[in-house]
Order: sequence, then structure tokens, then C-alpha cells
Amino acid sequence: MKKLIPIVLLCIGLISSLPISAKSVYIKMETNRGNIILELDQDKAPLSVANFVKYAQDGFYDGTIFHRVISTFMIQGGGFDADLTRKTTREPIQNEATNGLKNSRGTIAMARMNAQHSATSQFFINVQDNPALDYISKENSRTWGYAVFGKVIDGMDVVDEIRFTETGPNPPFRSDVPIKTMLIKKVSVLDKAPEVKPTTEKAAITDTIKTTTETQ
Repeated sequence: MKKLIPIVLLCIGLISSLPISAKSVYIKMETNRGNIILELDQDKAPLSVANFVKYAQDGFYDGTIFHRVISTFMIQGGGFDADLTRKTTREPIQNEATNGLKNSRGTIAMARMNAQHSATSQFFINVQDNPALDYISKENSRTWGYAVFGKVIDGMDVVDEIRFTETGPNPPFRSDVPIKTMLIKKVSVLDKAPEVKPTTEKAAITDTIKTTTETQ
């Protein structure tokens, strides 16, 4: 119980900084491969959205990288500088994986360690449907799942370019680190819903999910 008190207080503080009337929050993520536009679901994932927005407003994500890329799984970032130095984060937030949102292609979710309530700044974008990451029950850390809090509404071509970049080992990681830096130049909170081009993309992804089902 004592461990949960700081998390609860942090969450209250984060939520109070969000616009009360807006159901969605829009994000522009500028990368060295192009821009990714995100629509965050403040209604179903208020804690995760507030947490991400606060990091964005603080400039935390600017100059970080996608440090973990698995072409049949997801692209992950938000925790390391270009030289793979881990950034100092705030306290972890509560896992909102019970919100009904699924880890389908194009969604963004909170990355975490083994403990179910351990997410801080890191996030991942699903490059295919990953039902193994969805909430099942509160029985243990695996069945808790990973909290989805939004989706890509423009720039999936950028996500896919990052997805298919060549990867390899780079200490402290044994694998899955892009050979060429996949830089997140800036993350901005937009004042209003952006105009996006209609997409004809069909999420017909048939690749096998890599055996790794834990996103750390």
C-alpha cells in the first residue's frame, strides 16, 4: 500500500494538468525519418496520456531514440539518448491495461518492466496486432498486459521505415538496436486536431510475432 501512495499522488497531479473537455490529445513526433502524428485517448487512458504529455511538455523525449526495434513486433523508445544513456524518469504510473484498448497495429502503449505498475517514460508502437500484450486478468504481471493509450493517425509509413531498419547488438543491449540512429528530434503537444491525409492502408500483417512477449 505504501508503494502505491506516491503513484496515486503523481497520477492526480498529472491529470490535473490536462484539458478537462478534450477526449483526445494530439501529438506530433518529429523523427529523422519523418513525422508521426498520434491521437491519445484521454478518456480511456487518462493516467498514461497525462504522463506522456507531461514528459513531452518537459522536452524529455527530445533527442531520444527508438532503441529497440523488432520488425514483427513493435518499435520502442522514450528512455535513452542517442549514445544509449538511460534518462532519469519520474515515479512509475499505474497500469491502465484494463481500459479495453487492444495492442493492435498502429497503437501506442506504455512499456514497462516485469512489475505490472512499473511504466515510466518508455513507450512502443505496435507494428502488427499483438494480442499477447493485451490485458487478460490481474493474476500476475504477464496477464496484466500493456496499457494502450492512443494510436497513430498519420505517419505509419515512417513507423514502418523504422520497423524495417537493420538492427544488431549494442551494449547494454544484446540485440534489436538500430544500426543507424532512429532519432526522435522533438515531441510536441498540438493545440488542435491536425488535418491528416486519408489512408488506404490495410493492416494485413501475417508475420509471426517474435517469441519475445515482454516489452521492457
